[in-house]
Amino acid sequence: MKKIFILAFFIIGSFAVKAQELNWHTDIKEAITVSNKEKKPLLMFFTGSDWCGWCIRLQNEVLKTPEFQKWAKENVILVELDYPRRTAQTPEIKTQNAELQQAFAIQGYPTVHFASAESKDGKVNFKVLGQTGYVAGGPTAWLAVADGIIKSQKM
Repeated sequence: MKKIFILAFFIIGSFAVKAQELNWHTDIKEAITVSNKEKKPLLMFFTGSDWCGWCIRLQNEVLKTPEFQKWAKENVILVELDYPRRTAQTPEIKTQNAELQQAFAIQGYPTVHFASAESKDGKVNFKVLGQTGYVAGGPTAWLAVADGIIKSQKM
């Protein structure tokens, strides 16, 4: 009986932890569907997750903080567009990310674009709301910039 209770505790605990984690989409079409359904803009995080020092710093100082997690759940649909050097990706994700890198004219990392999008007849049209990158000052400073972008141009 004791073992069953402990096992149940761990299972329930793992669901609670899972519920608190943010959902970073990697499939842009899926993210667009959710964005339009929930009437929230996309936060598109262009990153080099395994080699870009500023990307890693943005992740640690802002994107993994409780302040950002709370803000993101209320305001945006998260999309991670990764360009790793050592981590394998599927050919579909590589192609999708390369097309989005070109479409948004990404010159450096990290770059964060806020956008709304519509998908019609297999084509996606983005409306760019604004962009940012690393902002010194932790989550408060970064979120002030992000709020300024999304609040000025509601979907």
